[in-house]
Amino acid sequence: MRVSHRFTVGSARFDEDNLVSDAGLVPLLGLAEQTGLAEIIAGKVSITTSRIKSGAANPAPKLLTVVAGMCAGADSIDDLDMLRAGGMPILFDGVYAPSTVGTLLREFSFGHARQLESVLRAHLVALAARTELLAGLDEQAFIDIDSLLRPVYGHAKQGASYGHTKIAGKQVLRKGLSPLATTISTQRCAPVLAGMRLRAGKTGSGKGAGRMIAQAIATARAAGATGKILVRGDSAYGNRAVVRACRRGNAEFSLVMTKNPAIARAIAAIPDTAWTPVRYPGAVRDPDTGAWISDAEVAEVPYTAFAATKDRITARLVVRRVKDARYPDALFPVWRYHPFFTNSTLPTAQADIVHRRHAIIETVFADLIDGPLAHLPSGHFGANSAWVLCAAIAHNLLHTAGILAAGPDTAGATPGAAAESHARARGATLRRQLITVPARLARPARAPVLHLPSRWPWAPAWLRLWNHTTGHSPPVAA
Repeated sequence: MRVSHRFTVGSARFDEDNLVSDAGLVPLLGLAEQTGLAEIIAGKVSITTSRIKSGAANPAPKLLTVVAGMCAGADSIDDLDMLRAGGMPILFDGVYAPSTVGTLLREFSFGHARQLESVLRAHLVALAARTELLAGLDEQAFIDIDSLLRPVYGHAKQGASYGHTKIAGKQVLRKGLSPLATTISTQRCAPVLAGMRLRAGKTGSGKGAGRMIAQAIATARAAGATGKILVRGDSAYGNRAVVRACRRGNAEFSLVMTKNPAIARAIAAIPDTAWTPVRYPGAVRDPDTGAWISDAEVAEVPYTAFAATKDRITARLVVRRVKDARYPDALFPVWRYHPFFTNSTLPTAQADIVHRRHAIIETVFADLIDGPLAHLPSGHFGANSAWVLCAAIAHNLLHTAGILAAGPDTAGATPGAAAESHARARGATLRRQLITVPARLARPARAPVLHLPSRWPWAPAWLRLWNHTTGHSPPVAA
């Protein structure tokens, strides 16, 4: 590829008032309007004592500006200025300047962030009612919980402190802030965020996990989870508070347990004949018996957790053992054991496979890091807490747009494989193919028309999203 024209210094001019750089925001904000996002924010977010006069006024349009900017690729407060370029002010009302939005974000305290977290949960329920965002939720739902450590630099970040994280398989100390997140997913849909909470970097991973799990279960039930719910987590969440929240919410759990002498005794009590080979990376089938020949085996044993407390519970300790790669030539196999505690009724091997799919939450973290959480933009902890929650709302909204782009259009046509990929696409892919689409705004006979690029490879998917939102009318109340 090369330039086919001979340009001069004055050949490039920023003078087009009717050019729009993010035409996909039109159907996306239409979807936000149809699911009542502005009304939910207005009803739940209330900042009555602001440090700056009128700094907390009109939170709904200001927070919608943040969410829209994140859906278009903004990863800092200054990036929100992209929403005021070209023909964007003609297309959208209530677009606030980055400085005004930043003033609002700095008014947020811990309690105000909790208000915004309730907006996230309520809007997720509204999205699930409007679209097939959580298809299969009535059959089986999975709730995953995990945290990450976002690095920060300098001395101006409130709450920044050194916490443990794993890089290239090694535990390191890193200065940062630590969001704790819960996701909801099913066998047929990708995970969406049910809750998110920013904490100091040194905060233990399991702090506040019980309450977040209880809220995630309630959100899943409100969204239509009438079947089983399985809560999954790693060793930081195999504690009494999480198990108690699961039992109160009538949900099953599958949680990694921190190794202790009691667990070591339970593992040692498993007879050698109880171990079953499982399909694992590198496993092959025995041509004679059809059984798996694998470096991984699973077994289970009854185990009573928290025996000396009032939360005493007996369930299954499922253990996966893997040959230790550090000793490939050992005369006898050297095993590494990975136990998790579960009360599910799945067979042992299937329970292990389902538990290991907990790693699906890492795809959400990757999306956020590749988007609005590329860094935390403010020195104020409250502002960063609000920013994290807006990122979660934007993630769910953008993913819902991908679901609509992948579904059948208003004419009933069935989408192809390329369009169906939008249902599980990464946030960066959705932004590139559906949101940051250039368009020229024209108004022949005062009727607004968006002229988009001809031969746009994802035009059918974009038009499906457009038809689902622009031509949508809510059902009439009975």
